[in-house]
Amino acid sequence: MRLFGLIGHPLSHSFSKSFFTEKFKKENISDCRYENFDLEKIEHFKSLTETHDDLCGLNVTIPYKTAIIPWLTQLDAVAAETGAVNTVLFKDGITIGFNTDVIGFIETIKDYLSHNNPCVLILGTGGSAKAVSFVLKKAGVAVQMVSRKTDAHALTYSQLTKEIVESHTLIINCTPLGRHPDVDQAPPIPYDYLTDKHFLYDLNYNPAETLFLKEGLKHNAKVKNGMEMLIKQAEASWQIWNYYSGK
Repeated sequence: MRLFGLIGHPLSHSFSKSFFTEKFKKENISDCRYENFDLEKIEHFKSLTETHDDLCGLNVTIPYKTAIIPWLTQLDAVAAETGAVNTVLFKDGITIGFNTDVIGFIETIKDYLSHNNPCVLILGTGGSAKAVSFVLKKAGVAVQMVSRKTDAHALTYSQLTKEIVESHTLIINCTPLGRHPDVDQAPPIPYDYLTDKHFLYDLNYNPAETLFLKEGLKHNAKVKNGMEMLIKQAEASWQIWNYYSGK
């Protein structure tokens, strides 16, 4: 039996286990199982790997997409360039980090980018934000990061003016704000400046319509949640795990 799973903290919001469990059932994959491993500290990663010698692959979610890197043997080129990992392969005694968030995001935003040349606000500076920024910069899109903290490379939420919001028509939430169970939260942007020219993309998918997206709909903005991205990055993880294991 091959074991796969998800690490992060907390994990109550995640659909990854149900996605893979259903996938294994639907595709008659009887030699695999997928479990959630809620790690309160990234340091617990070592004991996890030592106590599960059947572990073949892991997905990584908030808050460990960057913190996991020092615990891995090596990174593939994209993970190294983004500085974030959401997929880990266990092979021949080593651990290799990959970033399939990049694949998932590319696949779900490319149609929009092919018809628009927006300036973009990326809310958050964590691992998911790094993957999103990587994709957009490769596409030649102007990106502005937004953070809770003062940063040389990011604006703070209090610095978002009417002019900035109106001129950045694609706004992507890469923070956990608004996901289950904290559904009454949203990134503190000035929503009153949104228009029907805006597109709000929330990488969260549970609930399907976050408060961030609801605020966008109030102003006739186009909205999208992260469910399609979740599915595409999960399928890309599965391909990595099987390609390198020869399955």
